Amino acid sequence: MTIFRNGAGSTESVVLPKSAAEAAASAYAAAGKSMRRLARRKNHDSGDAGLHAMPAAVTQSGLAATRSGNPPSRRPGFTLVELLVVIGIIGVLVGLLFPAVQTVREASRRTACQNNSRQLGLAMHLFMDCNKALPANGNYTWNGSTVMTVNAWSAMSRILPFIEQESLYKTVNFGQSYSTQIGISSKRVGTFMCPSEPNDRGQGTDPTYGNKHWPINYVVSMGTWRVLSGKASGMQTGDGAFMPNRGRRTAEFADGLSKTLGIAEVKAFTNRVPGSSTTATFPGPIEPPSDIASLSLGTFSPTSYTHVEWVDGKVHETGFTTVFAPNTQVKYANGGIDYDVDVVLATESNPGDTYAAVTSRSFHPGGVTALMMDASVRFVDSSTALSVWRAMGTAATGEIAADD
Repeated sequence: MTIFRNGAGSTESVVLPKSAAEAAASAYAAAGKSMRRLARRKNHDSGDAGLHAMPAAVTQSGLAATRSGNPPSRRPGFTLVELLVVIGIIGVLVGLLFPAVQTVREASRRTACQNNSRQLGLAMHLFMDCNKALPANGNYTWNGSTVMTVNAWSAMSRILPFIEQESLYKTVNFGQSYSTQIGISSKRVGTFMCPSEPNDRGQGTDPTYGNKHWPINYVVSMGTWRVLSGKASGMQTGDGAFMPNRGRRTAEFADGLSKTLGIAEVKAFTNRVPGSSTTATFPGPIEPPSDIASLSLGTFSPTSYTHVEWVDGKVHETGFTTVFAPNTQVKYANGGIDYDVDVVLATESNPGDTYAAVTSRSFHPGGVTALMMDASVRFVDSSTALSVWRAMGTAATGEIAADD
């Protein structure tokens, strides 16, 4: 191959070796190939831009198949058997998870319930510090022929300032009946309600406030069985931490504050059975019954309830007794239905002796939350022996109750 080059005023031709000529030809061919490749890529990029502008229905797999002339391939999916297996596995997992979630929720509600009880216990002690005694659960007197209600307000209503309800407390006129103060009796007090209570709702109707009363789940211990008897001859009270007409002083708890029940749970809207007579009296204290079949009972009404009025100091509203162990089903058959009931032979405002089987119950599985008079809180198992439960319910009768 000949190459011309300029010299000093002359031109010469040089013959290159064959290998150099081949190298130059190869370099020229490679350069041409690169140029053609760049041109093709430019055309390809322009084609891709057009491809992106195509409708979404034209997929890349379909386009590739069209270019190659082959039909588009189908993506593999689940068979019916595989789908059913997956659904079955999910169902098993949900079935395992649901009880665990319910357990966690109940544990949270139980903790909140115990916190409510502890607050009430501290409030009772603060009341005692200020007044040197516990509050009375209602006040009654004998006027020579019948019982007069001096003050029907409950012990719970007296501790409102100590549970952050001072504004509500200041609106109460304790010299007047709560029945004339619907704006107060209709109020819900959160500390009085257990988070597990399904009937957290008002009771009765009122044109102004909607309801007349609100229920309560934490009530005071009024002893074993007798609440108020001998009303025409001095009025004898029960053996519990709380009673009508007066409040106990600390020195009166001979059994020990840590051994004596103060407050326990009850269920709102529990059916109530009255005694056959509101004037029946007994010559002396009568033994608590082993069941209510031995009692003389009155007419049953399925709309007569206990623990639906936190303002009322009567035992069936803001009290309980230890006739039966916690969560005992006290069955009463009426109209083919078995009711779980409370029994009050005669209320405190009637001339007859007030004996009551008002049982501590809760919606917590296995027991009830109870507050001892030293403000300690414990969960009392439903299987607790009746003798132990009754010993816990007395303040100064000398029984020895177990610590746990």
